[in-house]
Amino acid sequence: MDLRSTLLVIGGSACSFKLLNTIIRSLPTPEPARQKAWRWRNISTSLAHSSLTGAWAVLCFYLEPKMVEDLISSHSIVSNSLVAVSSGYFIHDCLDLILNQSFKRSWEVLLHHSVVLSCFSLAVTSRRYLGFAVVSLLVEINSVFLHIRQLLLLSGKRNRPGTEITTPRPSVTYRMTSWLNLGTFLVFRVFTLGWMSRWLADHSDRITPRYFLLMGTAGLGLLSIMNTGLLYRLIRADILSNAHNTSRDH
Repeated sequence: MDLRSTLLVIGGSACSFKLLNTIIRSLPTPEPARQKAWRWRNISTSLAHSSLTGAWAVLCFYLEPKMVEDLISSHSIVSNSLVAVSSGYFIHDCLDLILNQSFKRSWEVLLHHSVVLSCFSLAVTSRRYLGFAVVSLLVEINSVFLHIRQLLLLSGKRNRPGTEITTPRPSVTYRMTSWLNLGTFLVFRVFTLGWMSRWLADHSDRITPRYFLLMGTAGLGLLSIMNTGLLYRLIRADILSNAHNTSRDH
């Protein structure tokens, strides 16, 4: 793909996710989520992106296994298109957040998107490090369960019916989603980001221009800090709080 085609894919992707967001507006929204209808639409759109790009990233390595061995120069139209489509989503989501949510509540997500977009833009314009960008999109496999968890919370389906007044008990669906979320978090966020950091360190002498290495190192460092905070919040909400509720019954 040349640069013009790549830019067209990015623009088309941003418009497509905006269209999807608009379609979701016309679909039925669970009653508990109606007071937060914008957030419901935003997370539903994010779930669509995660489902698409997570599966697409796996497909890229399946179709181009040599890309695993050469994350710098090896690429294909499939991997280039994936990074371009994902960039379009992040542009859409940035605009959606800026227009509908206060900066105080959205700054962390905007910072994440800015870091990712900066790295992805270098990859698609230079056609280098596309394999590395595809590896980073394996994180979206975990995001699928993270977003499903958020939708369950918004729709009021966290607890078993009838336990809200006494001692709240997580529903089977929420409990399964929670454990899948934590499990894939460790595999596709902690392990993947750790592997990427080690890869950067091992191949630092091959990464040119040098500001690519600087951006990659700074980006991974920032994302690792943000993911550590996210993991702590998930453990506190889904494990420690449940343990506390169980201890109260004995």
